Amino acid sequence: MRPTLEQLRTKIDSLDERIQELIAERARCAKEVGVVKGLTATADFYRPEREAQVLRRVVERNKGPLRNEDMVRLFRELMSACLAQEEPLKVAYLGPEGTFTQSAVLKHFGHSVHALSVTTIDEVFHEVEAAVADFGVAPVENSSEGTVNIHTLDMLLASPLKVCGEIELRIHQHLMGKMGGLSKIRRVCSHPQSLAQCRAWLAEHLTDVEKIPVASNAEAARRARDEDGTAALAGDAAAELYGLKILFSNVEDQADNSTRFLVVGRKLFPPSGNDKTSLLVSARGTEGPGVLLHLLDPLARHGVNMTRIESRPSRRAKWDYVFFVDLDGHAEEPNVAKALAEIQKKATLFKVLGAYPKAVL
Repeated sequence: MRPTLEQLRTKIDSLDERIQELIAERARCAKEVGVVKGLTATADFYRPEREAQVLRRVVERNKGPLRNEDMVRLFRELMSACLAQEEPLKVAYLGPEGTFTQSAVLKHFGHSVHALSVTTIDEVFHEVEAAVADFGVAPVENSSEGTVNIHTLDMLLASPLKVCGEIELRIHQHLMGKMGGLSKIRRVCSHPQSLAQCRAWLAEHLTDVEKIPVASNAEAARRARDEDGTAALAGDAAAELYGLKILFSNVEDQADNSTRFLVVGRKLFPPSGNDKTSLLVSARGTEGPGVLLHLLDPLARHGVNMTRIESRPSRRAKWDYVFFVDLDGHAEEPNVAKALAEIQKKATLFKVLGAYPKAVL
């Protein structure tokens, strides 16, 4: 016979009690880890490679009915709360509140961190360099539109900070405002990236409406709240923060539209077992044809996969460029280490920007 509703509720209450006891036991154990290691600061407790390993095992164990994304989010919040028992991590991000970058911070670190909103990429780096923040988060590329903020790369060129993590955030763009329908919209505000990610939808549904680029999606949402006839393209967080109605959901042109963010910190971390390495390299263009091929040839010979390359002015001389390169594998892995050692001998500029776990969902 099927259990009654009352029996099911009694079972759920019993399970909740057991879960709560286990969570408390886990928190006590996590605190004891710090005592055993003699750690004193919250930032010392945070180990991205260990966290990535835990979350990967969550995915491996998951047999449903909850999705992998849901299980990972639950465990992320559990680890975030355990880590914040003494003092929460401080994470600087490109604000203001209501942006996708804030959402990326909360996805990666959980809601128990102290998220510090700053106004520029420079400030993100400076807050971490000065130890005001433990880590910083900044956007770097979008799956639909490519590089999101070239200033992130430029800061890595000169900063002593290391890339110690990445975040992949699924980007859902919503059209929001105070009005009741499309006919009342006179202008649409958003960050230039968001306008570009919704280019086709806007052309089809709001052909004659003015499109206005602004500094952030949160700024667009603020204008939509304060100005008659203004709508915004932004995410759920902005709609909630500024009290706007979502007129149309998921208006991005690409169904898998995602943005990648980098986590920067003051030190490198050991391998997690499924990592990336980011480096900065340069060679003199006067060395003749095939200079880049010659420079990066060790990657192929040592079986290292290059996943991304982008050039930026070096600021050392006119028409001199540096290359930002992402690789599969951790810089400490033998084949990667051998390839990097050979590249370093050939390069006029060489810098390992970071070695860090690949994003877990």
